[in-house]
Amino acid sequence: MAIIKAGKVVIVLAGRHAGKKAVVVKTFDDGTSDKRFSHCLIAGLDKQPRKVTKAMDKKKVEKRSKCMKPFIKYVNVRHLFPTRYVVDIDLKKAVDEADLVDAEKKVDTKKQLKTIFYDRYMNQKEVTSEKKAQGSSYFFKKLQF
Repeated sequence: MAIIKAGKVVIVLAGRHAGKKAVVVKTFDDGTSDKRFSHCLIAGLDKQPRKVTKAMDKKKVEKRSKCMKPFIKYVNVRHLFPTRYVVDIDLKKAVDEADLVDAEKKVDTKKQLKTIFYDRYMNQKEVTSEKKAQGSSYFFKKLQF
């Protein structure tokens, strides 16, 4: 797939995480030995951070931001809806494909993802490119439909 690349924000269309936003970590265009279809490894937010306003103090903002719940999954390309947004979160280092086989290592990977997403959410203003800043702000907003 030429459109779906690493770092692209996608919306999951089918399955348990349908209607949730995710970021593509890695694509497999030709498939693999166990999955013969083109698929992607995605990492996303099952539970978005709660809304924050300017009137809230730092403690309340931090509490409302910590409620993020990440997920990581292999998904068929046909079950993904690509958006125009791109995020520059480097998830390839955090997510190792070998760790996804073992349940305990997958939990550790999710915890690591949560810290990465939390750090990016709290430091959104420090993104250099305006296009990437739009992508990260879109990624952390709840999908309205």
